[in-house]
Amino acid sequence: MRLTPLHDLTEEQTRLKSGLTARRGGVHGPFGALLHSPRPGELVEELSSYCSRESRLPERLRELALLVAARCFDAQHSWIAHVDKAVAAGVDRAALERLARGEEPRFARSDEELLHRFASQALLEHFVDDDTYAGALKEFGEPALVDLVISLGTFTTLALILNTFQVDLRPDREPPFPDVRGFQRLHP
Repeated sequence: MRLTPLHDLTEEQTRLKSGLTARRGGVHGPFGALLHSPRPGELVEELSSYCSRESRLPERLRELALLVAARCFDAQHSWIAHVDKAVAAGVDRAALERLARGEEPRFARSDEELLHRFASQALLEHFVDDDTYAGALKEFGEPALVDLVISLGTFTTLALILNTFQVDLRPDREPPFPDVRGFQRLHP
């Protein structure tokens, strides 16, 4: 990780570390970086917990939203941490492997296909077309759609933290994206 290791924690940092350990079993992934700025770190952790565990979307779609954001921002750490959770929640592994390779995933479930299209438009094009929006509104409803957009922003924040501060990748896992190595995009 690019950030200096913390040894003498402030009271705020100690409180955040204790909370992270209690809720998450330790300080993992982007949360070590958040210790460097504990007040926003608390807020980001609380929001990410809501998005990952409590949003109005079912777990399968919450995990898929996280993986779409991870792929859009080349966040290998997030992908590795969540791909098995998404599969366990019911997302097709073959579709996720296609997504990781930058191919059209071709999800078998219509709600997954719709979520992917909505999230990809929002994250990559910065706008969602009327047809996709109308379909997502009908499928998910307004409260869940608002949760989805908040989740995409939160997962993007975590991806930026992971990549900017080069949070270590798990050495026991293969890099998931063929066009990314370490913290660099490979160019053809």
